[in-house]
Amino acid sequence: MIVNCVAYADGHKLPDIPLEQIPALQEQPDTFVWLGLREPDQALMAQVQALFGLHELAAEDAHHAHQRPKVELYGDGLFIALRTVQIQEGQIDFGETHLFVGPRYLVSVRHGASLSYAAVRARCESHPDLLRKGPGFVLYAILDFVVDNYFPTLDELDDIVESVEERFFKGDFQQDDISRLYDLKRKLAEVRRAAAPMVEVCNYLQTDVFACQIPEDIRPYFRDVHDHALRINEAVDSLRETLGMTLQISLSLSGTRQNEATKRLAGWAAMLAVPTMVFSVYGMNFAVMPELQWRYGYPIVMGSVAVVCLFLYRSLKKAGWL
Repeated sequence: MIVNCVAYADGHKLPDIPLEQIPALQEQPDTFVWLGLREPDQALMAQVQALFGLHELAAEDAHHAHQRPKVELYGDGLFIALRTVQIQEGQIDFGETHLFVGPRYLVSVRHGASLSYAAVRARCESHPDLLRKGPGFVLYAILDFVVDNYFPTLDELDDIVESVEERFFKGDFQQDDISRLYDLKRKLAEVRRAAAPMVEVCNYLQTDVFACQIPEDIRPYFRDVHDHALRINEAVDSLRETLGMTLQISLSLSGTRQNEATKRLAGWAAMLAVPTMVFSVYGMNFAVMPELQWRYGYPIVMGSVAVVCLFLYRSLKKAGWL
């Protein structure tokens, strides 16, 4: 569907226009069109392709989505694919934004989990001196918005990892926490696959290859986005290292718990071995047996067993086995 279709002349917004008026507006000097689409159907995508002369391969990618972040140049038109991310109640959802940039137009196509670009539009319109530079500044604003939206997701993931890590060190963890750590590790791998190529995308956009779409005086803004993309990747790597260390610690603590349980079982088994051995001997049907006819025989045997068991209990307790 069409989210918005707006024309800008000399950095100022014109009234919303229908698609049919786009060709006429593109012929006017210092004017460009920003068309926003949300999961367009095939008919709408074909209409947009015809209006702006988009390459059929780029239009197909934008319609079907499931693209990795990339930059492709088709004549004087630029096609950019980005991955967006959102986190809600610990669940990470990914989406895509595809951008077509030409000398007189910018088409944004959103799929899946993606915030509205109304804030980006308002930001651009508040800087008419930069907006008059053309679609290149809008491209920067969208890139900056997409990249910066990774930070809240990473902050929430960091809080989750810290809370689980704190429970591990306090000893208050369950088996489900280990499964949760593995799930977090999988999510971080997905975030890295989405964020890592954006460093290359931002770096590539600063080259002279895209001089027609991105003016020279706009490129410093792309360096700022490139720096943010680097920070995101560094944060992801740091979280992955922390998560890996936490997993190792959790496995070590789990092994320690098992060893403690094994030691306690072995200690009680050693204590029970003494009375088991003595009473099994006295349970045999022998006619001649030590102290069998003595009046104090059984009390002495019982007392001796109790003394030995008490000695073993204190020794094992002191050694930390009980």
